[in-house]
Amino acid sequence: MCAGCAAVTAVSGAGVILMSGDVQRGSVCSSDPVSALIEELQFTLGEGPCIDAFSGQRPVLESELAAAPTRWPTFSPRAVDMGVHAIFGFPMVIGAARIGALNLYRAEPGPLRAEQHADALVLAGVAARAVLAAQAGAPPGALGPELEASSDFRVVVHQAAGMVSVQLDVSVAEALVRLRAYAYANDHSLNAVAQDVVARRLRFT
Repeated sequence: MCAGCAAVTAVSGAGVILMSGDVQRGSVCSSDPVSALIEELQFTLGEGPCIDAFSGQRPVLESELAAAPTRWPTFSPRAVDMGVHAIFGFPMVIGAARIGALNLYRAEPGPLRAEQHADALVLAGVAARAVLAAQAGAPPGALGPELEASSDFRVVVHQAAGMVSVQLDVSVAEALVRLRAYAYANDHSLNAVAQDVVARRLRFT
């Protein structure tokens, strides 16, 4: 799906992230290693085009990422270092249901052409319907087999957030913020920090 989105819109890469509420649940797919790293960065840092596109329910377009370092102060410099010079997030919505966001990036700066923008809007809707179709018929609280096989939902992060919530007597949302802050301050991935918490090698007190 993501490789098709990148090909249709003629960009360097694409990824699809699912979200619920204000929490990023994980990656459905990515077209290439850079797209996968973009999704990992957004997941760890809690900022980036997909986060903003989902929360604002509108396309988020940054045609010259290096020229806008304050828009996402922790995400942008790392993304630029990976060769990302233009990035675009499109919300995935079906009716009143908010699903996540489609992320597109380019290795060179510049805005999307009008036809690329229009295609991305259509593809975000197609991706949302594909996710809902893959989830149809799954038991409550479980992933559909196709999503479970192809996605990276980082269940360990949500387990760790629950554990930190108990340790610090804070909400799960606040616990996730603490996990992200620790990961960023120590230059670790959020997933690695979560694994340490779940394995009881790391405790928040």
